[in-house]
Amino acid sequence: MVKDSNIQMVDLAAQYKAIKAEVDEAIEGVINSSAFINGPEVKSFSSELEQYLNVKHVIPCGNGTDALQIALMGLDLEPGDEIITTPFTFIATGEVISLLKLKPVFVDINPDNFTIDPSLIEEKISSKTKVIIPVHLYGQACNMDAIMQIANKHNLFVVEDTAQALGGKFVGENGVVRTGTSGHIGCTSFFPSKNLGCFGDGGALFTNDDLLAEKIRMICNHGSKVKYYHQVVGVNSRLDSMQAAILRIKLRKLDEYCQARRKAADIYNEGFKNNPHLKIPVVPSYSHHVFHQYTLVAEGDRTNLQAFLKDKGIPSMIYYPVPLHIQQAYQSYGYSKGDFPHSELLSDKVISLPMHTELDAQTQAYIIEQVNSFYN
Repeated sequence: MVKDSNIQMVDLAAQYKAIKAEVDEAIEGVINSSAFINGPEVKSFSSELEQYLNVKHVIPCGNGTDALQIALMGLDLEPGDEIITTPFTFIATGEVISLLKLKPVFVDINPDNFTIDPSLIEEKISSKTKVIIPVHLYGQACNMDAIMQIANKHNLFVVEDTAQALGGKFVGENGVVRTGTSGHIGCTSFFPSKNLGCFGDGGALFTNDDLLAEKIRMICNHGSKVKYYHQVVGVNSRLDSMQAAILRIKLRKLDEYCQARRKAADIYNEGFKNNPHLKIPVVPSYSHHVFHQYTLVAEGDRTNLQAFLKDKGIPSMIYYPVPLHIQQAYQSYGYSKGDFPHSELLSDKVISLPMHTELDAQTQAYIIEQVNSFYN
């Protein structure tokens, strides 16, 4: 098989070509209307995403990080209150906790599925614990039944970070629900590379709680329901109309996009299942994984594998090379290397391969062949 220098981690250009006519028409419609901020496209997108997720309220905002921050701002927390989450995640999850002068309390992950280990949560709960933030990493759902049982027992809020798993499902005691809708608030990102991505920045919060929804809407809009009258301290965070118009088109195709990723993951799994040097993704029975990333655990020095693949024209990424508890920015919280061994080990071993909706079988065959040849 011939080396392909055009392999992309995420092929947004090819995805756009498939929906170009619809997207171009939608963008032109927003321009012609001049309703660039809080226009009808935003309201329509919110309504359509509510139907898709089967939630009462979707509140769009500026980006996924804003969504997490606004969610915490809506819970009447006090400086020093503790937020339980995982150290094996993108910085935004912990960043918003620190920005609000709250305290991140980390819990290690389950090494098989990369998500927070519910069996380790209760021992970290104190009188100051107020919130659990589970992260549905790589498109994999956390064990939300176990997490919600703990939260209900201790009267805690649950804010789901579903930036990488929109379109996924959790199978639990309440049947099959969309990832991000089990807790009190769900947060997501529409960063371009996400399963549902716009052509810039964007995000949203979702909830079934009417009072929380009202407060979140105010916080997004400078703490105001009526212009120039401000009930709470808020921020300026909104999804613009052009991005909403694009997202409306892509939302209609989200299940198709997720299914394409699952099919690509199946092909990878089949190609790597007999390689003793690689661990393919483990998907628990409760998770409908949507493979925002396809991530392997690699034996030996991952750096050599990455260099080998780069030489063969195959991009790869490390999500994430340094867990939060040993990032320089988090040293003041008193954590040390060795505190969360699974997160630390996997940070040294994970490697993500190209994964997107336009990934074709020939490209995957080449990637599989080259990865396996590295170990031969």
